[in-house]
Amino acid sequence: MPTPFNIPSNTKAHHNTMSSLVFFLQLLFIVPLALGLNHPNCDLTKTQDQGSTLRIFHIDSPCSPFKSSSPLSWEARVLKTLAQDQARLEYLGNLVAKRSVVPIASGRQMLQSTTYIVKVLIGTPAQTLLLAMDTSSDVAWIPCSGCVGCPSNTAFSPAKSTSFKNVSCSAPQCKQVPNPTCGGRACSFNLTYGSSSIAANLSQDTIRLASDPIKAFTFGCVNKVAGGSTIPPPQGLLGLGRGPLSLMSQAQSIYKSTFSYCLPSFRSLAFSGSLRLGPTSQPLRVKYTPLLKNPRRSSLYYVNLVAIRVGRKVVDLPPAAIAFNPSTGAGTIFDSGTVYTRLAKPVYEAVRNEFRKRVKPHTAVVTSLGGFDTCYTGQVTVPTITFMFKGVNMTLPADNLMLHSTAGSTSCLAIAAAPENVNSVVNVIASMQQQNYRVLIDVPNGRLGLARERCS
Repeated sequence: MPTPFNIPSNTKAHHNTMSSLVFFLQLLFIVPLALGLNHPNCDLTKTQDQGSTLRIFHIDSPCSPFKSSSPLSWEARVLKTLAQDQARLEYLGNLVAKRSVVPIASGRQMLQSTTYIVKVLIGTPAQTLLLAMDTSSDVAWIPCSGCVGCPSNTAFSPAKSTSFKNVSCSAPQCKQVPNPTCGGRACSFNLTYGSSSIAANLSQDTIRLASDPIKAFTFGCVNKVAGGSTIPPPQGLLGLGRGPLSLMSQAQSIYKSTFSYCLPSFRSLAFSGSLRLGPTSQPLRVKYTPLLKNPRRSSLYYVNLVAIRVGRKVVDLPPAAIAFNPSTGAGTIFDSGTVYTRLAKPVYEAVRNEFRKRVKPHTAVVTSLGGFDTCYTGQVTVPTITFMFKGVNMTLPADNLMLHSTAGSTSCLAIAAAPENVNSVVNVIASMQQQNYRVLIDVPNGRLGLARERCS
């Protein structure tokens, strides 16, 4: 494991680097925060969504109620995100290898921090909640009032909703959750991950997304979190996967298992993008690649990655490392919940080595930051990286590739090797690399579409 920041042991150089990081922190977090607090429409719960389109906000956006009250340094924030990504990748990799049917997200996914949030209205009369958008989860989780271990100020109150009801043990949905129990007539279940556990009732209520009401929407009403050092994030979770309890499955008659999203640039002061539900109002100029079905993780959005180009050079990759393998769960997915793209180690190393060759000036010194092993001190010019899928190419400019300090002292390639201590390695095209692309998921036609779009 490399040291947090392997810079030559020169005290003055180290001091200058740390000063640059602090300066970057001030510009990236403090300045937008100050602008956001003075914005007249800073309350995200008052956001006016239109039609079947919801605004997407970054968890650290200026108006987000979940932003940290004591911002971390840039270095600490990157390391924290890398650790969360690592845990998520281990979860996804182990998941596809060990189980053929996984009806809903695991406790670990529930307990993790999240990146993008949308506003929903739940109950009658409606209560406003901000839920995390997750394309790799299959269910909605909502912290409910009275929950032990949940944040109290963001919970949904079932007692205040006249349309709320618990799902009975005899309902088919009760068979779609793990470890269901029936101490009373309501279906409840428990999930454990390591030393952490959550308990929830399977419940139903009306949920409204923009202008669309969905009656008897089934979700997990979380009532207890215990063990470990991790607590659930204050927001709930809105699953957009392909499982039977996901939003896309429950609202199939309305949205036809079709949606698109555009994630904003990390540099945007507004940090807002959009989630469009249903086949209408989707972009016309879209290029598609087939969606692949993986029985080991049927809810994930797999695609066929055929090659990767750095600049104009198509990198020589071991075919097995990018191949889709339904018998093991290996392959390539698009995921909104992972921040930095991860590639199987031999793929990453080949791409990284070609990237280093093409960075200018060639004399740039390579350093590391946690899991990022291709960082530079000083100004550098970087090549594009293009993910080549069957039918469509996704070319990433510098903004989608590099984390860098405003002072120009430090920049890192924001792609890393996938963890190897899993039974099935999954390549993940993550949210930073997806920024300012509209990603269209069209399940009925078995395709994933990509189009460049400024969505900040």
